[in-house]
Amino acid sequence: MTKDRLIYLPLGGAGEIGMNAYVYGYGAPGKERLILVDLGVTFPDMDTAPGVEVIMPDISWLEERADRLEAIFITHAHEDHIGALGLLWPKLKKPVYARRFTATIGRLKLEEEGLPVDMLTTVEARPATVEAGPFRVQYVPVSHSIPESAALIIDTPAGRIVHSGDFKIDRSPVVGEPWDDALWAAVAAEKPVKALMCDSTNVFSTHEGRSEATLAGPLTELISKAPGMFVATTFGSNVARLKTLAEAARAADRTICVLGRSMKRMLSVSDETGVLQGFPRVVSPDEALEVPRRNLMLLVTGSQGERRAASAALSRGKYLGFEMREGDSFLFSSRTIPGNERGVIRIWNAYSEMGVTVHDDEGGLYHVSGHANRPDLEHFHRTILPDMLVPMHGEHRHLAEHVRVATEAGIAAQVAVNGTMLDLSGEVPVVAEYVETGRLYLDGTALIGALDGVVRDRIRMALNGLVTVILDENDQPMGEPWVELMGLTDKGKGGRLLNETMEADLADYLERAGRKVLKNDDKLDEEIRKVVRQIAMEEIGKKPEVTVVVSRLVAE
Repeated sequence: MTKDRLIYLPLGGAGEIGMNAYVYGYGAPGKERLILVDLGVTFPDMDTAPGVEVIMPDISWLEERADRLEAIFITHAHEDHIGALGLLWPKLKKPVYARRFTATIGRLKLEEEGLPVDMLTTVEARPATVEAGPFRVQYVPVSHSIPESAALIIDTPAGRIVHSGDFKIDRSPVVGEPWDDALWAAVAAEKPVKALMCDSTNVFSTHEGRSEATLAGPLTELISKAPGMFVATTFGSNVARLKTLAEAARAADRTICVLGRSMKRMLSVSDETGVLQGFPRVVSPDEALEVPRRNLMLLVTGSQGERRAASAALSRGKYLGFEMREGDSFLFSSRTIPGNERGVIRIWNAYSEMGVTVHDDEGGLYHVSGHANRPDLEHFHRTILPDMLVPMHGEHRHLAEHVRVATEAGIAAQVAVNGTMLDLSGEVPVVAEYVETGRLYLDGTALIGALDGVVRDRIRMALNGLVTVILDENDQPMGEPWVELMGLTDKGKGGRLLNETMEADLADYLERAGRKVLKNDDKLDEEIRKVVRQIAMEEIGKKPEVTVVVSRLVAE
């Protein structure tokens, strides 16, 4: 008789920050019943994914086993945990569960894609329980930088799993539920925790995390002393920070205006679901334009340097009638995510040229993280005393360091990057197998795979340029070649026009080429590419992408 096993498989979010998607399974090997925790996105950069809107985990492995998938559980409403729901749900078509705030955001995402929202169920916090096959799942409130975040208790026939989600230890978070040690002590006392899957983002930060409430004083002082208009940006989902900034503005006798669709939506959902109360009055852009600059604060999107966001638009000139001037102040009340530095610096420099004073988090004075630092992670480990720990939500270096921290405390731990299936049935996590994982890209409105070659070809064209060769067969066996250049200098050595050099050399080649080559489109394509790349390398030191178009006569 085959023994049932408990497995864990990250498809995204392990070995990277973002794009979270974690599979749990229980049953006979290869026949496990499955659940999925989170379905998120990450955002592209021009170096690795030019022109792409968002990047998602490739869920092909799970899609092939959709008949064994019981449900999808979303821990919170950050894009890297819920952003792919509307795009990838059609591949799975399973019930979705989330807490009220997250469920409201989730329904909006499903509606945007024209999908049914009745498959998404709002769940109350523990002790409410969702049964999904062999799994019994409870949502446990945790503090984070977005309302109603939750860890999951996942009870299985093989033992209890705690999936931390994103969390920090904040006992006065301004908006949302505070961290509750007694609650977690009760969870541990109720039943031994077999495995903890734990956030690793801030494992290298060795000081205790700070509360959101500590920002009120410094922000009020900063905004009060600013001489001109004050503009602040943060993550639109960080509702607590928006409230802290708004209250500081009100204390400084400033009127508040919000610019940016995503930020407005988060505030609207927060109000609709009752998680945000006492937010200062906000005026429309038209009303704000009538307010003296010294008495105005704008809350804007674009803390990560996004080109289309309000902060970037203001850095380029007028936006909705507003413009930055000398003496104004701009605050990045956020941490710059690795990879976004260039976009942020571009905006910073543009404001600097305008004479605007720019502030960043300045060592934590105007920003606190939404993730647990190492002392807080260790506190959580001690509170629930898991038999084993598997780090998640982090680059490889974060996962490896978290394993070291856990191991030194006597907890069995294992690094498991995307595609690493762990068997959690025994006393220590064991690698069961490796699953092929990858990425999906939303390119315009089309979903494309990493192996489709679209993004790869786009990068090659961006790096090397493009040459198009057109051959038009007429009365001759093969007509004169015509060459068009894109993304390449038009002149080569000695000032000769590059396309004319290529056309002349290609004409010579076609005269020498045998009939077999001229009649074989594939062979002709290959040989012309070689000739063009050789010429380009000799003339300008580049090997461009080459497209060959052969127009042949059709016999009547």
